[in-house]
Amino acid sequence: MTTVTPIRVLVADDHPLLREGIAAVLAGQLDIDLVGEASDGREALDCFRRLRPDVTLMDLQMPCMNGIDSILAIRDECPDARIAILTTYRGDVRALHAIQAGAQAYLLKSSLRKELVGTIRTLAAGKRHIPPEIATDLAEHLGQQCLSPREISVLEAASIGRSNRDIAQQLCISEDTVKGHMRLIMDKLGAKNRTHAVVIGVQRGILDILPTL
Repeated sequence: MTTVTPIRVLVADDHPLLREGIAAVLAGQLDIDLVGEASDGREALDCFRRLRPDVTLMDLQMPCMNGIDSILAIRDECPDARIAILTTYRGDVRALHAIQAGAQAYLLKSSLRKELVGTIRTLAAGKRHIPPEIATDLAEHLGQQCLSPREISVLEAASIGRSNRDIAQQLCISEDTVKGHMRLIMDKLGAKNRTHAVVIGVQRGILDILPTL
């Protein structure tokens, strides 16, 4: 009788309840073995080095080192590492950054119970898994101009309610330059006003969280 070697999985997420939920889902799978858990990006890197899992499940937003930086570090040491991003958020920019960093799968936390096991098996088989809704987001904005680092800084400042004058002082530029950046931002994002630009920025993953406006 042939013995199947289980797929060894590492999960990195700063929410204990999510890790417990993943452990519960995987507990009933004879071909999958959860070998390690990490609560931040730095710990994820250390666990990967020690355990060398077949598949790593990596949260995007974590303390100490975020998921993108942790993926980059892991892939630098192990180019063949199989990594799936775990995230609450959709957004083509966020997904693109994860894929560019080396993730081969993108899992929304709302779909974990339905897609987790299949995605792990898909990755272990050397294939990719990008949900249709994420692929659609990527295709929809393909070829659009990206915001420059300066424009992202302006949009981030606007997202926490800073005036053009405050943004100018913060970034050491003129108020007219801030206004020019905001016009370009709204044009690139197809936004009606600065508040709309912030909302689009969050939806597309340019900004990390939805601020209080």
